[in-house]
Amino acid sequence: MDIRSCDEREMAEIAESLGEKKFRGKQLFDWVHGKQISSFDEAGNLPAHFLDHLRENYVVSGVTVQDKQISRKKDTAKYLFELTDGNVVESVWMRYRYGNSVCVSSQVGCRMGCTFCASTLSGLTRNLTAGEMLSQVYEIQRETGERVSHVIVMGMGEPLDNYDNLLAFIRLLTHERGLHISQRNITVSTCGIVERIRDLAGEHLPITLAVSLHAPNDEIRRRTMPVANRYSIEEIFEACRDYFRETGRRITFEYSMIRGVNDRERDAKELAGHCLWLAKQGVQCHVNLIPLNEVRERECLRSRDEDIDRFKFALEKYRIHVTIRREMGSDIDAACGQLRKKFMDRTAINPEEVKL
Repeated sequence: MDIRSCDEREMAEIAESLGEKKFRGKQLFDWVHGKQISSFDEAGNLPAHFLDHLRENYVVSGVTVQDKQISRKKDTAKYLFELTDGNVVESVWMRYRYGNSVCVSSQVGCRMGCTFCASTLSGLTRNLTAGEMLSQVYEIQRETGERVSHVIVMGMGEPLDNYDNLLAFIRLLTHERGLHISQRNITVSTCGIVERIRDLAGEHLPITLAVSLHAPNDEIRRRTMPVANRYSIEEIFEACRDYFRETGRRITFEYSMIRGVNDRERDAKELAGHCLWLAKQGVQCHVNLIPLNEVRERECLRSRDEDIDRFKFALEKYRIHVTIRREMGSDIDAACGQLRKKFMDRTAINPEEVKL
């Protein structure tokens, strides 16, 4: 079992099951999440028999750097991490003036099937544990020697498709004796799983919800995002309204700009209509336009700069809060899933090389 996925209560129960006092669980928590040990051998003040039991029944689910790319500006680094079972996931470190952000993966691969994303090319392999998600942050902070102040769950995978592990990750990440990152500095992205948006609203966590919308209507969304066959844009916006009412947190809509697909002025006008409907409900929202990182295996092309600017101006005419995402790491494999795909292609077995 993955000890990094355990909270303080669970660690206290482990200690008590061995006849130890509950405070041993607190000590174990401090070693695992405060000092972020990579081996039980580092937990110096725990009894030997307790450590022996931990070694026999638990693992410290660390990650190993398999590959790393650094942008020319030194403000972005893309990591390919190997998990203990040999699977690989991606994380991104970004330096901003307000601090360092890390974008983590929540799954190995993804089953959502978005047509512009590299993460979905090989489908979903499995969910990540809370400890494996934490390990991405811990390792980047150790490797850079700099504190991480913001975390975005927007890497490989659909976070709300791994709901229970996501919640455990958030609570461990923000624990006062762990990294103690503010929940207000955490963003969770979803392609729009309506039931889970409402479940997350019920948790009353002051995190930011980012909805990967990428289209102004159901017709375009169904062409680019298979999840749209299950949830309509109207249902998603209603869920966002309810999320805001429960949390008071502004909603962010992520909108990848795809040439000739969703980047026309009439698309901007239609998107503005949805945002204005939210405004009438008293909901604050923000649109984040994303210049598409093109994926070789996909046919989608990035919108022209002038079309992106025109789209932004069209939204601003309706007083919609909108920004164009700052392009960081454009000279490395910045698109989600690209570095993993390159690694998998490089390490794939050639059938002609197999000797029977």
